Amino acid sequence: MKCPFCQHPNTQVTDSRLLEETNSIRRRRRCVECGQRFSTFETVEMRMPQVIKSNGTRVAFNPHKLRTSLERALHKRPIAQEKIDETVALIEQRLYQSGNKEVPSRMVGEMAMEELAKIDQVAYVRFASVYKSFNDVSEFTQAIATLVQTDGK
Repeated sequence: MKCPFCQHPNTQVTDSRLLEETNSIRRRRRCVECGQRFSTFETVEMRMPQVIKSNGTRVAFNPHKLRTSLERALHKRPIAQEKIDETVALIEQRLYQSGNKEVPSRMVGEMAMEELAKIDQVAYVRFASVYKSFNDVSEFTQAIATLVQTDGK
């Protein structure tokens, strides 16, 4: 690791700690040249699948876009930010574990709706109305009926 202060290429690790909440390792380092100390963080880089949009274009999976969509659906709902973070992480994990190099955007949307149905039914209907482009009240009614059916199981 190159020293951020003097750019010397050799540094020593003086301490390593596992950060369980982020699944990463914090390393305290000391530059052998200038003696300055600094921290680095090591995390696993996961190769997420490409998302195939409805028009056929392929884009990198963007967890920020997913989080924004979930936050919009959950706007003014009594759901903690930690729950949104957990949901994004769960969807990312499911996509990664699928082993696919490419997934249709529809799959990501379906996963989001599935998780929202578990978290908050109002948010589920909000998300579904945008995701499925509802045109009239009957489509809202069908979405609500779907929720009622899954709750009754």
